[in-house]
Amino acid sequence: MCDYSGAEPLQGCATMVKSDPIGWLESPGTGIGKATIEGRGATKSSATPLGIGRADMARPKTAQAREPRSAPMNGTMGQLPNQGVYSVMDGHSRQYTVVSMFSGCGGMDLGFIGGFEVFGRRYGSLPFRIIWANEHNPKACATYRKNISENILCCDVWDALASLPQNSDVLIGGFPCQDISLNGKRAGVNGRRSGLYKAMVEAIRWTRPTVFVAENVGSLLMSCNADSLRQVMTDFGKLGYTLSCEPYQAADYGVPQTRHRVFIVGTAAEFKPFIRPPAERTSATWMTAKDAIGDLESLEERPEINHIWSRANRSPEQGDRVLKPDRPGYTIRAECHGNIQWHYRLQRRMSMREAARIQSFPDSFIFDAMLRETERQVGNAVPPILAWHVARAVLNILQGTVNDCAERRATRPFLQMRLPLE
Repeated sequence: MCDYSGAEPLQGCATMVKSDPIGWLESPGTGIGKATIEGRGATKSSATPLGIGRADMARPKTAQAREPRSAPMNGTMGQLPNQGVYSVMDGHSRQYTVVSMFSGCGGMDLGFIGGFEVFGRRYGSLPFRIIWANEHNPKACATYRKNISENILCCDVWDALASLPQNSDVLIGGFPCQDISLNGKRAGVNGRRSGLYKAMVEAIRWTRPTVFVAENVGSLLMSCNADSLRQVMTDFGKLGYTLSCEPYQAADYGVPQTRHRVFIVGTAAEFKPFIRPPAERTSATWMTAKDAIGDLESLEERPEINHIWSRANRSPEQGDRVLKPDRPGYTIRAECHGNIQWHYRLQRRMSMREAARIQSFPDSFIFDAMLRETERQVGNAVPPILAWHVARAVLNILQGTVNDCAERRATRPFLQMRLPLE
């Protein structure tokens, strides 16, 4: 959920890891509908970090039996602008339940729900239903309630764990990355913020989802964070899931931003492993900044749609960075303190609406905050378009339609490593 400055990730860091009972992990080769959220009311919890959880939250560490999944559904086929033929996913009789952690303003949740339009393309509704959501930032919760659902627990994640549902089909979350990011404190996953991924581990242990999706910064795959990656993969791997850990370039999926991210996806042992969604674009066809925000150049400030901008003077490094009209925007950061990138033509910084577009939010998504807090929410979010593509790949697992062809297996990157489970 944070920023990545653009340094190259550790080569070959995508992994496919399967739990080993012996104790080692070895890897080979513009409408937005509100979601329905259900669950028990929040209560004060004495939950503590991984390994010291409450006794009444204890769950078996091995995969439990699950009810048979429904047969694959036939989606309604439709032609989407300049993108070929896709199933728009709008006609499903079966819904899958989702637990959302570190929900922020709702970027990943919007991607899983679908049913939004941006850049002239409709991203169809997906059969996911948010049954529980949590975020600690009250301003982000206000935006979530305005756009996704009224029902989100606004409190510390460890306090929220006591109200988790007994089970869910999917668990999602972009765990905090301030201690991993190149622009952060570099304390690793033992830092105060990034160590919160352990709350996801406990939530997975409790709800036993069929699939979980954890998002973080691309720098998690850099050699300087090798110990952090090893620890995260080990802790997730102990839960008995087949793990996929791969880097993503958001621009490859139609997001007008060169944003490097990592998705760790775990699938229950009785299901096929996660197959990353195919990229839609290459660097030659990436959506440019001008494509994304060019129509807003003549629009005066309009606070009601977040079209407001910082008056901060030029400053070194990020504070002096200027968008280029013929390439995607640079990574939108959360803690830019008014130093957001300058417009490629106008003598001002990007507006918050323009930044939201660079993050692929539809114009109907209104941030319920002032400028600085909106900057933080936009920068922390998972781009909805990227999340939508990941959600469709998760849906393939649940519906039994994963197609792991030989060609895809042959080209999948991997990291050969052994991960001790001490």
